[in-house]
Amino acid sequence: RMAKEVDAECLGDEWKGFVVRISGGNDKQGFPMKQGVMTNGRVRLLLGKGHSCYRPRRTGERKRRSVRGCIVDAQLSVLNLVIIKKGEQEIPGLTDRVVPRRLGPKRANKIRKLFNLSKEDDVRQFVIRRPLPVKEGKKPKSKAPKIQRLVTPQRLQRRRRLMAEKRKRVQKNREDSAEYHKLLAKRAKESREKRQELLAKRRRQSSIRESKSEK
Repeated sequence: RMAKEVDAECLGDEWKGFVVRISGGNDKQGFPMKQGVMTNGRVRLLLGKGHSCYRPRRTGERKRRSVRGCIVDAQLSVLNLVIIKKGEQEIPGLTDRVVPRRLGPKRANKIRKLFNLSKEDDVRQFVIRRPLPVKEGKKPKSKAPKIQRLVTPQRLQRRRRLMAEKRKRVQKNREDSAEYHKLLAKRAKESREKRQELLAKRRRQSSIRESKSEK
């Protein structure tokens, strides 16, 4: 079944010592194997975004698609294998040549790791450049990726500015909050004084009424 590591000696004597992992395959009608479908036959599944063996054309689209289970059987016409362990002999056209990576690392820390650089070294001097096809009568040109997560003086200045703005905002919020609480306390004091005046006025009026009634 898929993702299982098997000995490749059954493919021939030149594969002796090789260990391969089954990564997929297709049957005779071209339907692909799907990981997690525990059968060796073909089934129809409702597939959506994020599922293998299906690419949605519209947002939220789901469709029922025919896929083959992850168990290998005689109905398969193609079986995809990944070499996990190399054997004694070289396989012509497969393991006898080294294919260089077309692109180098892009992130600053990954470039440092590749060339064993320290923090003081300039990463921009170690970017792997890719030569472009030379045109007739023109100078040879090369391309280099834009380094990501590179800490430059401009980036540090921008960070300092952002932090200063943040501190300024916090300070302003504190001052506004203190002013607001001060205003609240002032208004509460005014309302208390007004209420006390009103109560005193009522008491005076009630005492005048009582004195008049006694007379």
